[in-house]
Amino acid sequence: MKMFLSEQQHVLSYNGELLVFQLSKTKHVEGAADKTVKLCVRRMAFDRDTKLFVQKSSGAFSMHAKHLEAEIICCDCATHSKTGIVLPCVLMKMKKQNNVVKHLLLLLHSSNQFEQSCHFKLDYELKEDVRLFAGPSVLWRHANRLFYISPDTCTVLSAPVQLSSIMWTGEIEGEGTVVLGIRTACLPESEDGDEFSTSDRAIWGSEFFGYAIEMQKMLTGTCFMPHAYSRVVSSVCVCKNEILKKQLRISAVAITHKNQLIWFQDGVHKGVCELPFEKPCSIKTAVTSSNDLLFIVSFSSGNICVVQRENLQVTSKWQKVKSVLVDDFIGSGTEQLLLLFNDDSNTDVLNTFKITDFGKVSYESGINYKDDVPAAEGLQENGLLTIQALETRLQAGLASVRELQQHLGLKKRVILESCRALIDLVEGRSHVLPSAKKEGLVCLWDDVERPHSLSKEPSLTPKLQDHFIEKLWQRVVGDNLVVGVKLTESFCLSVSDISLSLVMDQDFSLISPIIECRNKIIKVNKVFSALSVSSCQIEPPQKKMRLDLHSKNDLKKEFHKRCSRTQLDKAKTVTAVTSLSPLLAFHRVCCAVLLHAKKQNHRNGDLLKSKRITLLCGKILLSLEDISNGKYSVNMLKDNSYCTGSVEDILAILAVSIRFSFQIVSSDYTLTRVNSWILREMDCVPFKECPDMVFSHQAGNMYGTIFSWTLKSPFEGVLTVFCRSLTVLFQCLHSLTRVLPPNCDVKLLKSGSKGVLTEQLALALEKEMFTSRSFLFSKESKAENNLTRWNEPGKKISDPPVAALLDSEDGVQQFRKKLQNEKEECVQSMNETMDGTLYQEMALKVAEAQLSSDMIVWRLSKS
Repeated sequence: MKMFLSEQQHVLSYNGELLVFQLSKTKHVEGAADKTVKLCVRRMAFDRDTKLFVQKSSGAFSMHAKHLEAEIICCDCATHSKTGIVLPCVLMKMKKQNNVVKHLLLLLHSSNQFEQSCHFKLDYELKEDVRLFAGPSVLWRHANRLFYISPDTCTVLSAPVQLSSIMWTGEIEGEGTVVLGIRTACLPESEDGDEFSTSDRAIWGSEFFGYAIEMQKMLTGTCFMPHAYSRVVSSVCVCKNEILKKQLRISAVAITHKNQLIWFQDGVHKGVCELPFEKPCSIKTAVTSSNDLLFIVSFSSGNICVVQRENLQVTSKWQKVKSVLVDDFIGSGTEQLLLLFNDDSNTDVLNTFKITDFGKVSYESGINYKDDVPAAEGLQENGLLTIQALETRLQAGLASVRELQQHLGLKKRVILESCRALIDLVEGRSHVLPSAKKEGLVCLWDDVERPHSLSKEPSLTPKLQDHFIEKLWQRVVGDNLVVGVKLTESFCLSVSDISLSLVMDQDFSLISPIIECRNKIIKVNKVFSALSVSSCQIEPPQKKMRLDLHSKNDLKKEFHKRCSRTQLDKAKTVTAVTSLSPLLAFHRVCCAVLLHAKKQNHRNGDLLKSKRITLLCGKILLSLEDISNGKYSVNMLKDNSYCTGSVEDILAILAVSIRFSFQIVSSDYTLTRVNSWILREMDCVPFKECPDMVFSHQAGNMYGTIFSWTLKSPFEGVLTVFCRSLTVLFQCLHSLTRVLPPNCDVKLLKSGSKGVLTEQLALALEKEMFTSRSFLFSKESKAENNLTRWNEPGKKISDPPVAALLDSEDGVQQFRKKLQNEKEECVQSMNETMDGTLYQEMALKVAEAQLSSDMIVWRLSKS
């Protein structure tokens, strides 16, 4: 018996391996009528030692029938609906003599066993737009109709759409399997649709559309690309799809008959690349080791080109390519390109190939890599040396880790000891610092006994507290603890840069007793007729590092007097806001409240000296039982059209709120509806202590929002909103826009006036310039005074002792020598070094001036 062999090969990449499908048909020569058709598969893997593809395993699927013509239509990977595993799929056809075509869809398992997924018969051959997708299912186009079949249906179904071509098939988030196609434009009868989309389809006569197979519904094609490209696009690849804010966001790339590659983002053209060859037919993507997204374009002539997504430029191109595959063939964890070239001299499809990721990976057939591999002895020796080097590095790394752990532990102990010393200092208790040698440290200052100087300061604390601290209170607002300290007027006028610190009184050995909190300064009039809140951030977040300033501050008198006038007749409350949840973990916490400020001394309106002070304002006790009983809760109740909350309750809400001011200007209509909107729609009630500010009792997120509406004129006003978050602010603005007149201008106001800040900046820069010049000219003027008498022309010598020396020759020589010595002293005085105390004074003054100008520049940038 003699056998004749006819072969057909298809190559598919699957999990880094190559699956070579080959159809073999054998026939008896002696006239037997039976035929045996075999679908063989070879599982090939890349061997990094030999740099060749080697066969790992193989399998076969036999089919027995009469008078059949078998052929592989296509092969691809699809998700198996029963197991959820992606498996290789092969679609085959077997044609009978009466033009009945039978189709088989086969699955290949890891054991190289084939499984028949489904079969169907047609009276025509599948030729146009055949695709395999999840199920596995088969989809194709015939007579401008869309057909599909899956193992679940077991019958051929027709989609209710007419189409001229299929551009792409894949998964879309929230929609399942979606087909992107092109069809004749279906213009709407009414004008309710998008006018631009309607005119676009009417001009070109065709449109894009999407059809969800499982959902059986139509999708808008413009989310992929405009309808104008429907006449020129030949293939599409959707690179990314996701749902953001309930909207479908799609990134896609398309190739056209005009030899172009076009990038689209949410249906908008973002870039184009001219392709080097004609008749592009397909496109796929790859992500290399450098995290670059590449587009691989195949041409009908057998050419390939690669376009980089970053700049949409052609990076590489090849000719006479039989197939291009994308997978991790070398097991590096990233994707590479496998190019299979045409080779007429050899029937093996893997005879001529190239693997590349356009980086470090590059393998090519026909190159002998064995010469680059060292001998076995060299490999063993190199491996031993490598292991020894790695062990040394590991030991060094472990030693560094232990040293770092010791350093962190020491740093933690020093911080905790400093916190204990600070608490003892402000409470008037003596504190004995541990020896530096005990911790392995070196003392940076001399051990000078200062018991008297340290004991005097804490004794003043109770007096300062009684005279300057008017009230200490605490409130719980949501998940925030608010601690407030009300200061007296005399204390407010003598200090600046005020802040609070909360320090736990318990002796914790593992955690820091200092509680992280944010500060806010609130100034309130005596009659509470006006209320203003300063910004939470009283310093620039990123500023130049300056020295700690304790020197004189001689700003202009006018500027200081202006600042003093703004603080008259006002009490100042300083608040500290911190998260409540971490404190409740201790069930019962006692915290000391420390006030930090810069004490100022004045004389004749000038600021002479500033000194940092720390005062103990008192202690607060926080327990989970008090929180559960609502002891420190904020109570805002309605009473005769007023909100009866206390001043501390109002300040607590303002402390945790964010302030926004909006200037509202209407040129055509008055703004009378804004006040009614605040009182009615926002369900606001004014404070009894401050009628200009209202409190919202509306249920939900809006509860607790404070409004202030100031009407400058019937057409202009300023709305100030104190809210907990930006979400609440957006809800307020959304509701406000419904009542504002048309053509109304709303502008967000920022703190600070540009005119005042500009004037302050000019004064600060002038002070900075004169401060620097004063010290530079001090030494120069001293040297100039010494040389003045020698530089004055016509200067007569009238000193009698000197005149007597000029009567003799020896006297002249003596006078000349004395003159030369004085000149040398004058020259040396110009080059002598500066005294350390003078230099420190100069550096402090210059740093203070620079810090002042930096602060004003930052505030000016925010205005």
